[in-house]
Amino acid sequence: MSTTNQTNDVFDLEDGQKPAMPTSINVLTILTMIGSAIFAIMSLWTYFTVEKSYKTMLESRDKLAEAPAWAKKLMSPEMIENARKQMENKLPIMLLTVVGCALCLYGAIEMRKLKKQGFILWAAGEFLPILGGIIFVGVGSFTGLGLFVFLFPVLFLILYAVNRKPLVY
Repeated sequence: MSTTNQTNDVFDLEDGQKPAMPTSINVLTILTMIGSAIFAIMSLWTYFTVEKSYKTMLESRDKLAEAPAWAKKLMSPEMIENARKQMENKLPIMLLTVVGCALCLYGAIEMRKLKKQGFILWAAGEFLPILGGIIFVGVGSFTGLGLFVFLFPVLFLILYAVNRKPLVY
């Protein structure tokens, strides 16, 4: 009677041997952990400074009367309204961002253990703050330079999706 070893497309494991974490997953999860910490700190910082920023915007708007047209666009009524909404909803926005960062961090830890659920947790955490921003501020906050908010989540989504094959558990 012959015995056959179960093989995985990604790993050829001996009994009791754990698969090695691929370098790509290692690098992506480290960057995710660093980014999660930075964004959690930025969220807390914004929570405490958003009111002052809004007042500064209002003061600057009055001084732009003689400014060129391109400079006036930087303080458009829509931007000031978005800043007001951010100020009024600073607590739920901060909470959603911190929860999102925690989910990203936990998802990265799970992916380091090569668990598929880590990818789903990470993705939920990555897009939760964006969804919160749309709910509490509106889509207008993601126009112009606000589109950069999507740059890293989409880039990492592509990179994780391409390197998802080793996530087997």
